[in-house]
Amino acid sequence: MLKNKKFGAYTIAFVILGIVYMFMYSGLQNDQINIIQTYITSAGGGWSETMTQLPMTVGNFVCIVLTFLYGTCFIKYGTRKTLIPCIALSALGCVGIVAANGLDVYGGATTGIYWLYFISLFVVRCTCMCLQMAGFQLAASWFIKYRGRVLGIVTLGSPLFSVVGTSVMTRFINNNLGGDYRPFYIGIAIILAVIALLTRLLLKDTPEEAGLYPDGADHPPVSEESDEINLTVKQVLSEKRGWIMIVSYAAFQFIINACMGSMAVRFMALGGAEVWISATTYLAMGAILGIPMSYVFGWIDDKLGTVTASFILGLTEMIPVIALWIMPEGGSVPLEILWGFGVACMTGGVPTMHPASITYAYGRREYQSANRIIMAIQLIPSAFAAMMMVALIGAGKAGTAYFILLVVIIIGLIATAMMRSIPDANAADRDYIQKKEEEKADA
Repeated sequence: MLKNKKFGAYTIAFVILGIVYMFMYSGLQNDQINIIQTYITSAGGGWSETMTQLPMTVGNFVCIVLTFLYGTCFIKYGTRKTLIPCIALSALGCVGIVAANGLDVYGGATTGIYWLYFISLFVVRCTCMCLQMAGFQLAASWFIKYRGRVLGIVTLGSPLFSVVGTSVMTRFINNNLGGDYRPFYIGIAIILAVIALLTRLLLKDTPEEAGLYPDGADHPPVSEESDEINLTVKQVLSEKRGWIMIVSYAAFQFIINACMGSMAVRFMALGGAEVWISATTYLAMGAILGIPMSYVFGWIDDKLGTVTASFILGLTEMIPVIALWIMPEGGSVPLEILWGFGVACMTGGVPTMHPASITYAYGRREYQSANRIIMAIQLIPSAFAAMMMVALIGAGKAGTAYFILLVVIIIGLIATAMMRSIPDANAADRDYIQKKEEEKADA
């Protein structure tokens, strides 16, 4: 791959920017609300937690539609031409959050402009998701043989934020900014502007635009001799493979949102804040382990195949569900370690394997035509996952909640097993397929 120096230069630029995309996406999509709610509190005279959370909640549902819209724009106008304006809007949203104020240290709600806060945070939530989608699209466009491993490297940006993100940034705001996060958000806006500039200067949408071929090969992909179709909504939803892909990773994504969105509530129910704070040690360990797990799942995808890697991922998702289900009052260190390992597999595996699975089923050129539809549908149940878990745990029905999650995983595993009926769309250019054929010939 790196023997072709020109391709190698584009690869290095994409990998670095791709990690940054995922890091920024992870922080701006959800985690920043933890920072906001640390410094805007009802107890400190600020807006209520419901009011500060509302723009994110509304944005989560709007993003279901935007997934399809962004994907369509990638196809019609190109990845970078869609991404760069979205990055600019995210930066503008950060500036709006600064202007909205409302911080406890400045008098709370009396010094804030709520409508500006709402619009600004809503814009950031809705535009930052384009960072992740663009990163996946560029990986799918530039790599076939190495797609799993490249995705595994790029997606480590998300667990990396979990390790150094919220806690480090909160301490910095506390210790260096006196509880005023506005300089922090100005810094984020500047970083986003730099990212947009580097995206414009260093990347191309496809290797063909740079006079290259995927993986740095000296010939076009053998598996792409037929014309590109640009699948419609009707075509994707009328095919068996479309529904197999929707169900399999809708299940796996649902589990992540359900477990991660309710873990604090679960541990608090088992003994209060002390138990939860103790458990966060193992959550941090899981986040750190999630960094190499991103690559591990990508390596399995390239070496053993997407179906095998997806099935292993589904099995590992049972680990945190079972650990949280049988967790006793007051917590359990062995189970919390097991839970942390499960978190590593989820946070490292799903972001890597989701785009890999869509590319497996539809190929490099049809990835986004299918993904914009499949991903939008998958986001619908995921939007309710954490809400369902919190409600059931709060009602004293944690056992029922985790039983439902196990059923969802089993459904996902069944759909994943059905993926074997779908041929790898780029099989002729995938190493593991070629090795299987060589083994058969030798036998």
